[in-house]
Amino acid sequence: MAPSFLSLVSLYSYYLRRCFTSAGLFSHTLKITDETTLHYWGPKSHLVETNPKKPTLILIHGFGPAAMWQWRKQVQFFSPHFHVYVPDLVFFGDSATESGERSEVFQAASVLKLLEKIGVKKFSVVGTSYGGFVAYHMARMSPEKVEKVVIASSGVNMKRSDNEDLVRRARLERIEHLMLPESASQLRALTGLAVYKKLDIVPDFFLNDVVAQLYRENRKEKMELLKGMTLGQDDQVNLTPLQQDVLIVWGTQDQIFPLKMATELRGLLGEKTRLEVIEKTSHVPQIENPARFNNIVNNFLSASS
Repeated sequence: MAPSFLSLVSLYSYYLRRCFTSAGLFSHTLKITDETTLHYWGPKSHLVETNPKKPTLILIHGFGPAAMWQWRKQVQFFSPHFHVYVPDLVFFGDSATESGERSEVFQAASVLKLLEKIGVKKFSVVGTSYGGFVAYHMARMSPEKVEKVVIASSGVNMKRSDNEDLVRRARLERIEHLMLPESASQLRALTGLAVYKKLDIVPDFFLNDVVAQLYRENRKEKMELLKGMTLGQDDQVNLTPLQQDVLIVWGTQDQIFPLKMATELRGLLGEKTRLEVIEKTSHVPQIENPARFNNIVNNFLSASS
């Protein structure tokens, strides 16, 4: 691994931190139980108190690098209009637990506990990919607190066969080789499915730097998170429809969770659910076309129920 002063990934990480702080977010760490500590980006408490009528928005990241790497454009866009909180899920960034719990239900309960600790009573939530699983459970567990739900690129209706099909599309042996790449070739397989524009010209030394800087920490625990998911364990989907207004956002070329899953999910989550698709994007439309993604989400959040 290259020294941090030679690492392009480390330099970009510094830039991301500056973007978050310039948007009015600060780095916080809070012990939410005796066993669990969560790191999150959010406003100072006195800034929230001076504008109590401003709505609150929670951004939940997917299974990959820490939250800071997945929500830059959304933090910059939404912070003037919302109190934005961006937690790192357990075993991502500086969040950790001594508990043996590893499910996405535990992640949802942990974020809800964090919000309770910092005094957030009502909020809307946006979750992408794995974060969509977490957002779904947050909405199901606390319908009195969660106002609106955005599920982006997230196969909450995933079946075991979908997981098997994904591994075959990636031409890898196991799902962890895709979601937790250990080499440049495995990272190429992931980006080939997750990103619409091909990154074939990106050199191996840069991809190896990404693997070293963003995928090696807490690898054992993250593998346990993959195995601990409650969703997608069999070939029958059992989802509880949500009470809230729900927006599903999907890239037309998503090869992690194909678009057909989005249309099925819309029917499963209830009559208050609608679907928006973004052309020429894959699994990360919030990064590939942030202007379109942000406008779709903002229109949904701003509309009266």
